[in-house]
This record gives sequence, C-alpha cells and structure tokens, in this order.
Amino acid sequence: MSENYIYAVARIRSKELTLLSESFMEQLISCKNEGECMKLLNEKGWGTPEMTSEEIFAGEHQETWELIEELVDDMSIFDVFRYSNDYHNLKAAVKETCIAGEHPGIFTEDGTIAAETIMKALETKEYELLPERMQKLAQDAVEQLLHTRDGQLCDCMIDQAALTAIRQAGKATGEELLSQYGELTVVSADIKTAVRAARTGKDRAFLERSIAPCDTLNTEELIEASLEGFDAICNYLEKTKYSDAVEELKKSAAAFERWCDNLMIRAIKPQLYNPFGVGPLAAYILARENEIKTVRIILSAKRNELSEDVIRERVREMYV
Repeated sequence: MSENYIYAVARIRSKELTLLSESFMEQLISCKNEGECMKLLNEKGWGTPEMTSEEIFAGEHQETWELIEELVDDMSIFDVFRYSNDYHNLKAAVKETCIAGEHPGIFTEDGTIAAETIMKALETKEYELLPERMQKLAQDAVEQLLHTRDGQLCDCMIDQAALTAIRQAGKATGEELLSQYGELTVVSADIKTAVRAARTGKDRAFLERSIAPCDTLNTEELIEASLEGFDAICNYLEKTKYSDAVEELKKSAAAFERWCDNLMIRAIKPQLYNPFGVGPLAAYILARENEIKTVRIILSAKRNELSEDVIRERVREMYV
C-alpha cells in the first residue's frame, strides 16, 4: 500500500511548506485587532479582503479536502475523520423528525452520508437507507425521543455510538496514525464526559450510556471515579499514560481542550519524516484542521479584546 502513496506524499511535502508555523501564530497574536489579523491572513493566501472569517475557514477546509481527493483514489480510508459529521447529522435528523417546527442550519456537510439521505430514512422509516452501523441506532434514538422526550438521553446514545464507530474505523484501516486518532478521540471525549458528569451529579446509568470503550483507559474505573467526584478522576488519571492531563483539567475546561489538541499534534509529528504511506496525508489533514481552529481562536479573542497573554494560553501547537 505504501507504494500507492509515493506521489501523494511528495505533493504533501510541498504543501507542508505553506502550513502556518508557530512564529506566524505569534504574529497574529501581536496584531492590534481582528482587522490586522485578517490582513495578515490575506497576505498569507487565506481568502480575500471581502471575505468574512467564516468564509475563509470554509474555503481553507474545502481546499484541504479537494487536494486529498485529487491525490487519493479511495477516500474511504479517511472516513474516520468524517464520521463525526454523520452522527451530528443523525442527531439533527432525529430532532427534526420528532420535534415540531423547522430548524434551519442544523446539518453539516462533509460526512460520508448525505444529510438528505439521513432525513429520508427517518421520515419514511426506511432505516436500510443508512449504513448498517447506524440503522438500529437511528430507530432506537427516534423511539427514545418520542417516548421519553429526553433530548439528552438521545444525544448520549448517538455520541457514544459515534465514538465507537470512529475508534473502530481507525483500527479497521490498519494504519497506526488513524488508529491512534480514533483512540485519542475517544479518550478525550470520555474524560470530558466523566468530569462533566462528576460536576453535575450524573448517575451510573448516564455514564454507561455516554462513555465509550477504548484501549488505553479502563472505562469502568473511570466511571467509578466520576461517581466519586472530580478528585477521584484526577487520581485515576494519574495512574494512566494521560497523567499530564490532570494539571490541565485543574486549570479549566479550555486548558484541557488545548491539551487534547496538542496531544494529537505531537502524535502526528513523526509523519513529517515518513516518506511513505497514508500517514503523511492523514497528518496533513489534521494539521490543517488544527491551524484553522487556532486561527479561529485568535480571531475570536481579538474580537473580544482579550490580552495577548490570555490568547497564548489558548493557542495550539503547530505541526510545522
């Protein structure tokens, strides 16, 4: 399989030269306001002066996937990155089907299934229109929401299924980086769920419906710790390979989010020196999404007139 990606990796190497560096992010942070940031981004080739920030982000995201589609014949290997959009759209479709009124703008693009297909499957109860992994889930979610009117329960069911699908998809590729992506996605979500549940007094049933299985955390121990409280979660994590997360969790939810993103970037950095295989392509996709997220954070902070020191605490590490 590695031989199939030789040309693609060569193209990615040239595109890596255009990725935003940490020194460029520091330039953005040093700008006086959002307008100066936008001008700097335009000069870097991001969008044009008449575009809004969200239009620029959408354009950069689209450009990334168009490049990958140009380089790869079978895009299904990257479904692990797109499954979250499928399950987001399933949640939206369940609520659109069960709750009166119209809710414009609730669907997202870039999933592996068209949002229209998901809506049709739920409206007509033709669940076979969906991938097998989603058929029973969709039916159960609709029935749960209709019978209980508990939107949170419905979301928990679908979110847990999404995490399981992402992890399984990563493993199924046989690619180490994609498998690692799936695992770290579940780990970060499970920890966030456990902390949120501890702080809001959620019971075992909620945790068992919400926390997804993974290889590098003992989810039963995590559930028990969550039932005991935040300190117990920290004590459990101290015994795992994610002990560095504890200090960030104690700071704030935002600090932990940053830790999660940085952990992923550190995991993919070895791909900068990998001349073969799908790994460099996957790493490039994640690097691009990371820089878009970081620029969005900086622009939002400038818009809200936050200090440079506060912004630096929120900025992610860069791939290059």
